[in-house]
Parts: sequence; structure tokens; C-alpha cells
Amino acid sequence: MTAALDDAEGTEHAEDAIDVVVVGAGPTGLLLAGDLAAAGLSVTLVERRPRTAANLTRAFAVHARTLELLDARGLADALLSTGQRIDRVRPFGGMPLSLQRLSTRYPFVLITPQYETEKLLERRALSTGTDIRYDSELIGLAQDRDTVTLDLRRTTDGARTTLHARHAVGADGVRSTVRAALGLPFPGQAVVRSMILADVRLTEPPEDLLAVNGNADAFGFLVPFGDGWYRAIGWHRDGRDQDTDPVGLDELRTILRTALGTDHGMHDARWISRFHSDERQVPHYRRGRVFLAGDAAHVHSPAGGLGMNTGLQDAANLSWKLAAVLHGHAPDPEALLDSYHRERHPVGRLVLRISGALVRSVMATGPVRRTARSLGATVLPRIGPARDRALGLVSGIGISYPPPPGARRPAGRRAPDLALAPGPHGQRLYEALRAGGFVLVTPPGRTTPPGAPLAHVHWRTGPRTAARTACVLVRPDGYVAWSAPEPTDAELAAAVAASLLSPATIRTAGPAQKA
Repeated sequence: MTAALDDAEGTEHAEDAIDVVVVGAGPTGLLLAGDLAAAGLSVTLVERRPRTAANLTRAFAVHARTLELLDARGLADALLSTGQRIDRVRPFGGMPLSLQRLSTRYPFVLITPQYETEKLLERRALSTGTDIRYDSELIGLAQDRDTVTLDLRRTTDGARTTLHARHAVGADGVRSTVRAALGLPFPGQAVVRSMILADVRLTEPPEDLLAVNGNADAFGFLVPFGDGWYRAIGWHRDGRDQDTDPVGLDELRTILRTALGTDHGMHDARWISRFHSDERQVPHYRRGRVFLAGDAAHVHSPAGGLGMNTGLQDAANLSWKLAAVLHGHAPDPEALLDSYHRERHPVGRLVLRISGALVRSVMATGPVRRTARSLGATVLPRIGPARDRALGLVSGIGISYPPPPGARRPAGRRAPDLALAPGPHGQRLYEALRAGGFVLVTPPGRTTPPGAPLAHVHWRTGPRTAARTACVLVRPDGYVAWSAPEPTDAELAAAVAASLLSPATIRTAGPAQKA
């Protein structure tokens, strides 16, 4: 497969093969590159933007599951210090919906600008040895059975570089050059036109931390970052159609007065932009040695604040699988790589449905639809199962994957932050996951499967903790790979061997068994 995207001129040179090239240094690409480099792989991250360019984009909400994944990398506390926690919402004037019901260390939404998340992930990527190349754009991509070849052009002087990699990942956004080079379609439609985003200050802050409302004519949204700035979103049914049309603070004030009854004394916008929102998803997240993640694979409305979170969770799912294959730890490399699409494509489709339903409720016309929306905002908080499922899906806590062949639940489900006996890997599961590999949780006294490259930890015991006899194998992304109530040593060793090869097995494997 080949794709030539440009006939660029300039000096050209080729470089030695590296393990993975990631295209796109947004949150998804940065997390992925940092994970791969932390696993000891050679990683180059390519970004067309200059290093100093501000990236004031529309993402601002970090949900509970994403915070758990950051916790598993030792990053959550640093990000928490940059924003505002919101633990309840009152949609469309309905009853408050408490996020404190979420069974997680992070029962809230963190409101922080996307650039704060990016700064944190960039520091980590650099600290783990990622080669980040800003001012570099992808102009051609080809792959064969063994190698991905990527042609780059430096935007400052036109110099050309060719990279050879064992795998490549396109995390380069909705206008993905990688997706275009693969010839993959991006079917879908525009769902919202002429929505306005801005970061503003307010003279009269709302009584609730999050102010949101919509009516027959307009929708308005205000949420604090915690440092005096607010993210404002406004949409009017009679708004302009083109993203390039001029936009000013007066237009946004008018929309918020229509939707919220007041503009809360909005002033001093540090940036303001008009955009449209699409619902699209690529049919395949993998083609050969190349993968797509984040907005390159799926894009949807900003309703629910799910976009960046879904991309980061794509990255967490893919990174450990690539690392396992490239290090030769995967019993079935192709099946493991294929599982990225099998697990994440349905999640992307679900996110499209959730965000689509939310944005359509915002845009509801007619008294019947608006009454149904108001009734839902009032009734949902009262219905426990429906409320908890909705919170679980939006927060990511309730997302699960199909169990592997031959396995049964809870395999495929998110592992909670289990309490562990004090030891070198910490006192809870997400501390143990910081080692970047599988974690085996057993009662004290169980033997570690010989040669297994994993962290073996034990259940916490004590007067306030019930004795646990189960054994649980947790994947590097915090999902259960296998569990059994009281397995024999042979059953435990077989379960571990089904997920990862030991170094001894790798050394004696023939070429067909290697990645």
C-alpha cells in the first residue's frame, strides 16, 4: 500500500528504523507516545504545529475513567491541581445529578483547559525518551509486510525526511493525513453548525458551578476552570452557517441571554471561535501496521465532553498491545493487535450515540420534545439503575469490553482500585499499574507463575478487610484479563501464559512465534 500526498521539494534524508511513529501531538498522541517510550521502545512523535503554538481547543472536561488512567501513570494529582472539580450537574433546570455515586477515586468531572492536559503529557513523553518533532508534516505514507515508511516535510524550510517504523499510529485529528493516506472513508454528517466557543471572565458568576440550559431558540453553557476564567458555549437556531464568519463577544452575549436569561456580565474573552460539529467514525481502526486513534478515528459533538477522553482511552488500550507485540510478549500478536479495533470501535460508536442524543436534546424543537427533555432531566436522577448506567457511560467507569475467548466475566470489565497489602508496588491497584505491565492480585502465599513479566501483589488483609481467596489478572490498561475464585497453581500459570509469554518462552520460540 502506498500513498503520495505531496510533491514537496527540499533536502531529503532517511533515518534508521524505529519502533513506532505517532502522527499528531494532541492528548491522544502524547499519551500513546509516552506509554510506548516508557515501555522501552523507540518512538518518534510528529506534529505539524510549531512547538510554541498555543492549542486553545474545545476540550475541557476530564472524566473519572480518564483520571484513573492518568493515576496509573502517576499523573492524576498534577492535573487535578490545574482545574475545578464538579461533582453534580443540573441539566436544563432539572434535579441535581450527583457524580458522587460513581464508584471511583474520582467521583467528579475535572474542568481544565486542554492545554494543561497536553503540557502534562508532553513532559511525560519527553521524560520517557520520546523524540518529538514539531514543525513536521506528513506528506506520504507507505507500508509493506515489515515496515511503514513515512515521508515528512519540515514546515520551516521544506527539508524532507523519511522515517521507517515497525508500526505507525495516526492521532492527527479530524482532518487526519494518515487516514487519507490509508484511503479509509470517514462517513457521517454535520450535526451542529455555527456553535460559538470562548474563554471569558464573568462579573456575576452563576449560582451553580455548571450553568446549562436550552430553549426553542438557543442553547447556553458556562463552566469554570477555577482560575477566574469560564468556558462559554452558545448556539442559536438562526446562527450563521460558516466557521469562517466573523464572531464577537456581543453575539455570544445575546445567545446566552436568550438561553440562560443573563450573560452573567461576560467580558474579556481571551479567545473566541466559531465551529461546526460532525458525527463521523472510520470503519476500521487498523490497516496493516498502521492504526488510527482519537479524532482521526471518530469525531462527534462536544456534548458530554467525551471527545478527548475517548481518544485518551484509545491510546491506553493500544499502547500496551503494541508494546507487548514489539517486545515479543504476545502469545498471538495479530489477534492482540486486532483486538484494538474490536474493543474500541464499539466504544467510539457508543460515544457517537451518547453525544448525538445529548446534542439533539439541546436542539429539541416543539413543545412536546422540549417537555420530554425537561421531564427526563427531572425523572432520570430519581431512577437509580438508569441514572447509574448513564453516569457510568459518560464517565467511562461503565465501559467494558467483551471477555476474551474462553474467559468469563468479570474479564473485560474495568478493574476498580483494589486495596493491596503494602509492598514495593504500592497499596492499591492503580499504583501497581504504574509499572506499565500486567498486575496479578492473589491472596498472600500464592506462588508467582515462573518467569512471568508482571507485578505480583496481594490482597490487603486486616480487621477491617475480609479475606479474599480469588486471583485476578489485570491488564496494563486497568481491565480484568482473567479471574478465578480459588484456582490451582497450574490454572493460575495457564491463565497468565494465555495473556503474555515469559522471557524463557520468548528465547525458545521459533521465528513464527515472534512479533
